[in-house]
Amino acid sequence: MSSKYKVRTPDKPYFITITVVDWVDVFTRSEYKSLLIDCLKHCQQEKGLAIYGWCIMTNHLHLIVESVHNRSLADIVRDFKKYTSVMICRELEKNENELESRSWMLERFAYWGRISRKHQKYKFWQEEYHPVELYNEKLFKQKLNYIHQNPVKAGWVRQPEDYLWSSAGQYAGIKDGILEVTEVP
Repeated sequence: MSSKYKVRTPDKPYFITITVVDWVDVFTRSEYKSLLIDCLKHCQQEKGLAIYGWCIMTNHLHLIVESVHNRSLADIVRDFKKYTSVMICRELEKNENELESRSWMLERFAYWGRISRKHQKYKFWQEEYHPVELYNEKLFKQKLNYIHQNPVKAGWVRQPEDYLWSSAGQYAGIKDGILEVTEVP
């Protein structure tokens, strides 16, 4: 990881983006997005991950997060990426024979797995996640707004809070979000 993008202050929130290799649009189906949500909930409950903002797009995930139990944020992200990579690729393998085959995705992940020294079969996520320290309220709000505007800019919804797969609804006062966020520090 370049020296520019490192978690240097562990008790601060960070804006991160986790991206699928080749920008493959895996998260067009709810089952794969739900898998990410379940894993994020696990990280909140078991690993001390505070999530302040989030949004799942078709091929990447934006988060504003902080490690709150003296665990390394880099370790939490590594574990999240490793687990979700395995689980999503397993789901893709199970669904290979369906009408709308996604086997081409597995071929892309297998290609990247073959040229990677760390991966045995598939490589799902890109290496970097570019943590950006949110050292003041202005920067925090700017990144949160950026996250929430992604689905609007993509043309999927008119208002950020109308997109189910982000924290925008909770910030707009809708309390039945699918992933609870920690109140802004």
